Amino acid sequence: MRETPLSNCERSFLLKAISEGKRLDGRETYDYRNIKISFGADYGCCIVELGKTRVLGQVACELVPPKINRPTEGIIFFNLELSPMASPAFELARQSELLVKLNRLLERCLRNSKCIDTESLCVVAGEKVWQVRVDLHLLNHEGNIIDAASIAAIVALSHFRRQDVSIQGDEVTVYTLEEREPVPLSIHHMPICVSFAFFQQGTFLLVDPSEREERVLDGLLVIAMNKHREICTIQSSGGIMLLKEQVLRCSKIASVKVTEITELIQKALENDKKVRKEGGKCGFVESMPKQWITAFKMDKAPVDMSDVEEKAEEILCKAEPPPEAVSKPVLWAPGTAQIGEGLESSWRDMEEEEEEEVEREEDEGGIDDPTLVVSQNIEMEELPVNEEKKPDVVVLSDSEEEEVIILEPEELRIHTRSKHHANTSARKTAMGKKKRKKKFAT
Repeated sequence: MRETPLSNCERSFLLKAISEGKRLDGRETYDYRNIKISFGADYGCCIVELGKTRVLGQVACELVPPKINRPTEGIIFFNLELSPMASPAFELARQSELLVKLNRLLERCLRNSKCIDTESLCVVAGEKVWQVRVDLHLLNHEGNIIDAASIAAIVALSHFRRQDVSIQGDEVTVYTLEEREPVPLSIHHMPICVSFAFFQQGTFLLVDPSEREERVLDGLLVIAMNKHREICTIQSSGGIMLLKEQVLRCSKIASVKVTEITELIQKALENDKKVRKEGGKCGFVESMPKQWITAFKMDKAPVDMSDVEEKAEEILCKAEPPPEAVSKPVLWAPGTAQIGEGLESSWRDMEEEEEEEVEREEDEGGIDDPTLVVSQNIEMEELPVNEEKKPDVVVLSDSEEEEVIILEPEELRIHTRSKHHANTSARKTAMGKKKRKKKFAT
């Protein structure tokens, strides 16, 4: 599966941020990500975290016949695996170009630099030697694999202990870890790789590039160095031309970073050795933060529950009782009610408004039309008396400008329509008569 390519917007954004001296994770140009080293329960097992890039290192050894051209030297073998668990772009059991390049760079950095005394791995010259195998598994890919892999390899080799052996004549006896104290490997120095990314044809430089920064870089320079400022290997890729001043500048930066990382490795090894010597618990489980949800245990916080009831009673006695608030319903209009304080509703019944208008017109001009008398007679007609109480009319309206829906019983529907029609005709007649009077007056 191929990795998801960056869009043009993301690419331009990254390049513009780099040109302004800014990085997505907030680091400065020459800043390294945080390095965390955790050791397993067995010797030679460790996990190195470079930011979010995680590499698992495991060292094993066995007795094998030596090489013909080197009968007195042991064998060291390095193997780096890129699994789909680290990134969907990696395929299982397939040698990619990136994997081949990383394995070759690790061999030049660690084996060709003679950081391990291979002659100390010889048991019987020409017959049996120790073969040390370093397996590196990439657990999560977030950029700069080679730096994390080189740190994990040298940490695992420094932490590893091989079984002790004894020779009696032609017989070779290998003792277990319980029978004899295991023997550490003889390490002369610690070569560590430091990566430098160049952008826009070498104009801008970044240390420890992240995964997104690696996608937009133009060239990559890897310098393997120890704390004695000895360059073990150097590799440039990307096809850009670097000046002598740029290479010297990168070597000075690498010497500072390698010194800091070497001190961190030695401190982590000393802490693990101290814990194992004291008989404390060790392993990946103990190195996990206990606040995480994946932790296996958490420290129990002691809580004193002896005088809880007494304290609760004291608090209740000191506290003031809440005021007694009794809500009384307020009746503003028939069919409505309000509990508590509030503003009066400004909505009014449409029929009441029409009656007020008619009364106002009667006061102004009087009633001379006989149709008004008829309408009043219709209003004064007695309705059939029912024993049951008639429910109130509910008016549903969201605004005075919208259509009004009146929900009323079937018994009052006919009377309401006739009453409304009579009021409407009476109002129209009064308005017409008023207009005629004004016309005659003029």
